[in-house]
Amino acid sequence: MPLVKQGRITTDPFVHAVDGAELPDDGAILVPAARFLEDPEAVLKRAGKVGVIWPNNRDLDDLVPYLDRLAAVALVFPSFRDGRAYSQARLLRERHGYDGEMRATGQVLRDQFVFMSRAGFDAFEVKKDADADAFAATVKRYSVFYQPTGDGRVTAFNRRMQLRHSESAGQ
Repeated sequence: MPLVKQGRITTDPFVHAVDGAELPDDGAILVPAARFLEDPEAVLKRAGKVGVIWPNNRDLDDLVPYLDRLAAVALVFPSFRDGRAYSQARLLRERHGYDGEMRATGQVLRDQFVFMSRAGFDAFEVKKDADADAFAATVKRYSVFYQPTGDGRVTAFNRRMQLRHSESAGQ
């Protein structure tokens, strides 16, 4: 499954841990939420980066105490019609200040890519190579947005105000 991260198709450094299988001692892993919550301290003690696959029907409050020690949070889109992971992403970025990798997984469709990106996702597990190419190209297509959102980009209005301020300061 191709991974698009920061506008590039890349090799996924994370191994998906399977329920019931022993966790590797080192290396980057993505652990299902239920398995992570069984003993989060044990999972976080291992050598290597840890990420969690968080379903969109699970309360984020269970995850928040561990955010500062997680390298990635993979939020699940079980269906293209189910947008709860958008809200989770914005909450993690804006309310809880999460600055690690925010990954979209599941039904990640190319026509929703810009919305996912604007919600704060910076990595995308896509099903097809053609979709990965389209995702990578779309990142470069839009440079200005009107609405403030979770990806931290400056809005068109704020850019204008910064420009006016710098022009008036230079006179």
